Amino acid sequence: MEQIFVPRVLPVKEYFAPGHRGCQGCGPALAFRHMLKALGPRTILANATGCSEIISSPYPLTSWRIPWIHVAFENAAAVASGIESAYKVMMRKGKIPQERVNFVGMAGDGGTGDIGLQALSGALERGHDMIYVCYDNEAYMNTGIQRSGLTPFGASTTTSPAGKISKGQPTWKKDMPAIAAAHHIPYVATACASYPLDLYEKFAKAAKIEGPKYIHILAPCPTGWRCGSDETVEIGRAAVESGIFNLFEITNGKKTLSLKVPERRPVADYFKPQGRFRHLKEDDIAYIQKKVDEDYELLLSEVE
Repeated sequence: MEQIFVPRVLPVKEYFAPGHRGCQGCGPALAFRHMLKALGPRTILANATGCSEIISSPYPLTSWRIPWIHVAFENAAAVASGIESAYKVMMRKGKIPQERVNFVGMAGDGGTGDIGLQALSGALERGHDMIYVCYDNEAYMNTGIQRSGLTPFGASTTTSPAGKISKGQPTWKKDMPAIAAAHHIPYVATACASYPLDLYEKFAKAAKIEGPKYIHILAPCPTGWRCGSDETVEIGRAAVESGIFNLFEITNGKKTLSLKVPERRPVADYFKPQGRFRHLKEDDIAYIQKKVDEDYELLLSEVE
């Protein structure tokens, strides 16, 4: 496997403090640490209701060492875009210094691709200078592991349970990076908590780009995915190495791969440690493998 991003020494300073209430092996928490290392202290984050908010802000404590705002489930993008607009006006009027500030809206897969999609689309279309982050643990984990529009085909959740008739989630995962890219914004990227250097580089790059940016992070959840808390990093790597989740960037419409995988692992390797896929039979896995192969070939045809 050839990694085409350039490793670097990460900053020591932590802006997502230890001591939060995330589960052991929490994929989103790993991602938040490296995201904020890249963005630094001149960052304002509008955080929708979800796992990230619950684990990080039990009153009167907080794990966020930056200005942080808890907002409703559906409006992280709207609030972040409002903050960006307010700062822009105050800078123009000379009420605050002219400086580069990172305005970030963040939600999980449900708060991004389902309940918050309208606000996100509006913010991207209006062209706000902000970064929108989806931490994707593939279900509504905070409220009981209900399926979302980004839950993968075949996964068993509390609202798409596997049984005698059902094979779990009946639909394919919503392609949020493609939806964001369809707004013709300057930067879209995918990342994974299992590849922290790549994740860091993409946020550092996004911070320097003017206009709306969208970064989609695969963030394994041991609780919802029913796997070991020590398997988070390996499962994320298996997702990428199998082609279930691909690492790429779209910069001004040009798509490039962040990681070349000469020989992909079978999707069965990714499914095996996860209880949410334990019910799948060989023909089910073969069906999913065929779809993943087709999608990967399409991805390669789109890469410039």
